[in-house]
Amino acid sequence: MYELQSRWNYENGILRYYGLRLPPNMLKNKIKLSASQRKIIEKLPAELSEEEKKSLGGLLGAQIVSKEEKNAVPRSLSEATFCKGCVANDYIIPGIEFSKDGLCPMCLTKKETAHMKSVIPVMNTFPRAKRSRFDVALFYTGGKDSTYLLYYLSKVQKLRVLDLTWEIPYMSESAGKSIEGAKKAFDTVEFISRRVSNDDLRTVYRRLYELSENTCACPSLAYVLFYPELCENRIPYFVAGNEPAQMTGLYYNAMAPAFVYTFEKNKWLNGLINVGRVLTFRPPLKRGQYHTLSVMKQLICGAGTVQRKAGYENPLVANAVKAIREVPYMTAPLKRALRRSSLSGNIPAFVQVDLNDVSSGTYDWRRIKDTIVRECGWVMPENDGKGLHTSCSIEKCKEHSQFKRFYNMESSMIPFSALEISLAVRDGNISREDALREMRESLGFSLCEIPECSVMKEYFLE
Repeated sequence: MYELQSRWNYENGILRYYGLRLPPNMLKNKIKLSASQRKIIEKLPAELSEEEKKSLGGLLGAQIVSKEEKNAVPRSLSEATFCKGCVANDYIIPGIEFSKDGLCPMCLTKKETAHMKSVIPVMNTFPRAKRSRFDVALFYTGGKDSTYLLYYLSKVQKLRVLDLTWEIPYMSESAGKSIEGAKKAFDTVEFISRRVSNDDLRTVYRRLYELSENTCACPSLAYVLFYPELCENRIPYFVAGNEPAQMTGLYYNAMAPAFVYTFEKNKWLNGLINVGRVLTFRPPLKRGQYHTLSVMKQLICGAGTVQRKAGYENPLVANAVKAIREVPYMTAPLKRALRRSSLSGNIPAFVQVDLNDVSSGTYDWRRIKDTIVRECGWVMPENDGKGLHTSCSIEKCKEHSQFKRFYNMESSMIPFSALEISLAVRDGNISREDALREMRESLGFSLCEIPECSVMKEYFLE
């Protein structure tokens, strides 16, 4: 009796793999089938004739196996096989493959991805703005990463910072206290906060839950709320400070092709874009401005045709866009600000501070926490070992829904936290022991619904 190997699924005439394969097939998760192969696979599980086996070619023994050869998928962390180089395992990333030496695809490709620092331009130092009260702006959540970025920009770089906070209903208690601590600690920072009305936010969240089984709209909705503010204040730079593992994780999740990490250095492409702008009587774009326009346009129009057809659409952003459309007037200020800024050239450049580079080469989570507690009045989460996503009280809900949907092959998106915690160990941001403890105690990798889900639903079902 033959059947599909675990983590392979037949969908609309193709075979799709839900997992992370070994190089050189790491991101090759689709196999096109001939008409005869489709007929055979559509009747599986079944006994196969010699002629049918011949027709399957290389699929036999790899994608199509006997019942005895089918791989088991762990149902708990205790059953999992772990990478010997990081903490990636076949429970939190079902379908991950390991080399003969026990290494996962991420560890095997560490050198090849070393340059993948950001999908937006990296900029670690900033000039003083001449036409604005502020040198830079950033979104501030009260979490570990945004607090360290605020510390670096304000106290180390001594810049005038506009700090923008979207007050989500699920903000963790520690994040709220950290924001109040930051207001006392930073003299060159101006703090602005916005809160979406409960009626509008519940409308967005209900739709988002239908699509993703969670209500995570960060940072998409924050961009919608604050882009007009950035333009009004003539902010020259809007700074992102994502955890380094988050940026690299986009590549392993097949959401960012390798070339986008070096796009800003491609003079030919950038020149072509600017020729188009000049011909349509718009100012040429400076470094980071193309990325700003791309992000904001995507929040209004969704991913472009080329991006979708190439298979690099980010489902988190795509679902957030669909949910935000449930409140059409919410994006009206963004549309106006985007149109005006594109015509005038007054576009805040979207850039990334490389947290590894500005942290003596390694963004060490323990050391960073000590710094921001001492310098910024940062308050540790109740679980002081938590390092990933410390600002939201329902972060585990997002992890749980992403994990469950990927585990059940309902989504091809690998859980973000599964990649990030593994990459953080690989790259020395956190020890293996600390990562294993966080994985067991703080992350939402459970096949059963977790208690935080009731907290999440309680708000938008009121």
